[in-house]
Amino acid sequence: MLVLSAIITGLGLGSMYGLLALGFYVTYSVSNTVNFAQGSSMMLGAVMCYSFSVTWGWSIPASIVMALITCGVWGAVVERFAVRPFAKKGSLAWLMSTVAAGIVLDNVVLFTYGKEPRMLPSMMPDVSYIIGDLIIMPLQIVIPLVGLMVGVGLHLYSRYTKQGRAMRAVVQNPDSARLVGINVSTIIVISFVISTVFAGIAGILIAPLFNVSSDMGTLFGIKAFAVAILGGITSAWGVIVAGILYGLIEALITALLGSPYTHILTFTMVIVVLAIMPNGLFGRAEVKKV
Repeated sequence: MLVLSAIITGLGLGSMYGLLALGFYVTYSVSNTVNFAQGSSMMLGAVMCYSFSVTWGWSIPASIVMALITCGVWGAVVERFAVRPFAKKGSLAWLMSTVAAGIVLDNVVLFTYGKEPRMLPSMMPDVSYIIGDLIIMPLQIVIPLVGLMVGVGLHLYSRYTKQGRAMRAVVQNPDSARLVGINVSTIIVISFVISTVFAGIAGILIAPLFNVSSDMGTLFGIKAFAVAILGGITSAWGVIVAGILYGLIEALITALLGSPYTHILTFTMVIVVLAIMPNGLFGRAEVKKV
């Protein structure tokens, strides 16, 4: 039962890592940049959902929608002020700029929301399923399902919507996309909005299982970037699968060996895998034209 419990926990955690990593994939594919404030975006989703639902008494659906809109706006702000000015000049300063943006957001939330961790009530019915000695909460089932639905939704969006097809065109060749009238800058903004909305979804889902606080996204963000690289940041389904695998391995190590070994062994695993497969498990080597 211990192993089964760890697997269920790992699937939930892995889905969250996969959602965050999917955000890294979207921005990297479209703009060759990533938002290192992704963990802070996750925190923002959880904090805003708590504020709307608990502090201001809004309904859960309205709170979720407004929290995700807030995350989307934050993504657009990050792209406009922390990424675009540097990327246009060919500078890599956006690496530090997005890190700084995340730190600024964390501290703004710390001063306005407070430093005391709070618990977001579960959005699921207050029931549980008992299998032998194992207790399964509805949220533990819903989290992986939502992660899968988001992945499928991104696939359908990129295939069957005008903006999605434009995004694919930018991914394939930005210069050609400009020639056929696609506003590449707008598509890049959309990619950052999608990225932070994914992070917000992850934060809202995981909040009832963890305390909501200004620093809750820091470690999640680091792990999600490791997952994105591990899966192959050029492969959408690769980062999702890598997230699930990472979550399962992390949960099994914690259950069988204890939490002191969790980060030691999981990050060692990341180093070893990348040493053997530099492009990640499902990534492809970039073809350079000469």
